[in-house]
Amino acid sequence: MTRESGSPRGVLARRLVQLYTGLVLYGVSMGLMLRADLGLEPWSVLNQGISRHTGLSIGTVTVVSGALILLLWIPLRQRPGLGTVSNVVILGVVMDLTLARVPELSSLGARIPLLAFAVVLNGAATGLYIAARFGPGPRDGLMTGLHLRTGRPVRLVRTCIEVTVLAAGFLLGGSIGVGTVLYALAIGPLAQFFLRRFAISQPTPAPSRVVARSGTSPERAILPE
Repeated sequence: MTRESGSPRGVLARRLVQLYTGLVLYGVSMGLMLRADLGLEPWSVLNQGISRHTGLSIGTVTVVSGALILLLWIPLRQRPGLGTVSNVVILGVVMDLTLARVPELSSLGARIPLLAFAVVLNGAATGLYIAARFGPGPRDGLMTGLHLRTGRPVRLVRTCIEVTVLAAGFLLGGSIGVGTVLYALAIGPLAQFFLRRFAISQPTPAPSRVVARSGTSPERAILPE
């Protein structure tokens, strides 16, 4: 666990930098996975499928779907934090910007390393924004809320949601491939590694008012048990 000896204000500044750096890099990684065209992670499969049927950009669909998922937090009695709201807005915007800047690739020799880089970048981004402790993203909070309300293990809740999302996305025409499998196998270990790398100790025990409160930690919202 990282030791932090700075002032509360300095720690807060570092947490904010980590939060927004992580969210921006997460959006970049999602765009790069799409450009690699070797399969996407489950929620992006669904968003891509919706995008193909609506004509909206995948980034726009990501923002809209994130906002709609956030509405599901209400009956689950989840409380969003600064990181939750920022997640809804930033990921889709950065994803579209990345797609506008990075051209489509035809060479498999370029797409394979791009996919590997994108998955590792996603793991680092996950560690950055979750370790900042400003609340989970809307999709992770949905898993947490269902876990708390049903009493089912996080692993089971997460698996059920992602299998459902993946199936719906596939039926809508989203891209499933080796990248989907690689992401599923690698994101847990990568996120765990980077969470430890970017962890920040709190200088005082008082919780921030902008951190979402729930009975499950942000780490458990995304990582397997």
